[in-house]
Amino acid sequence: MRTALLQSSGRPGSVVENLKVLDEAAGRAAAAGAGLLVTSELFLTGYAIGDDLGRLAEPADGDAADAVAETATRHGLAVAYGYPERDGDTVYNSVQLVSADGTRLANYRKTHLYGCFERDHFTPGELTVVQADLDGLTIGLMICYDVEFPENVRAHALAGTDLLLVPTAQLHPFQFVAESVVPVRAFENQMYIAYVNRVGQEGEFEFVGLSTLAAPDGVARARAGRAEELLLADADPVLLAASRENNPYLPDRRPALYGSLV
Repeated sequence: MRTALLQSSGRPGSVVENLKVLDEAAGRAAAAGAGLLVTSELFLTGYAIGDDLGRLAEPADGDAADAVAETATRHGLAVAYGYPERDGDTVYNSVQLVSADGTRLANYRKTHLYGCFERDHFTPGELTVVQADLDGLTIGLMICYDVEFPENVRAHALAGTDLLLVPTAQLHPFQFVAESVVPVRAFENQMYIAYVNRVGQEGEFEFVGLSTLAAPDGVARARAGRAEELLLADADPVLLAASRENNPYLPDRRPALYGSLV
């Protein structure tokens, strides 16, 4: 599946403008043959916008979700986008996957909140593995800090995730996560990982870009730089099957030895 990674911070504070950025990127991605477009963390609103996160938060089936579904349908590709999700009085840091026909396939709430900023504005989710089927691949959803916990990604591997989507807001000086941790996670769990970052200065935060599609052989099939970019790479099911056949990590596990981990 050709996958487009939208490395952009959009227009922080404006859902309307970010929907326009998303629509333009979806058009370019579709023209390049992509079947899936993935945004960065909290793309619809911006990340470092303080209390506006709560003000701009919407339900998973809100107006912004309808607008994203319309974009997906018009351009004929699936879209996974980061946004603040409101459920009653509770706000989550979420990512939603919408199919090319506008169907909402899956919604994931970030389980591991990073730092005081996120803990002040969000409630952590409680469901680790959220998946959907898309064009013959099992798609998993995760957000930023979640991928840094090996147990999280291993849970997806054991549940059969083929392509793990990770919208992120990775900060300086932690660029080694994009450069080193994510490819290792892909290798040790035998899956593709699409790690899609924000970029540039936003409030007190400096986002490092370096979005990547890491393959199950531990190689980055594509990597962005430090500027806004629409990155394209393929998640190849043939390579995935061959890699899983040749790499014995998962079948060689001895779960009876690992009980102390939990």
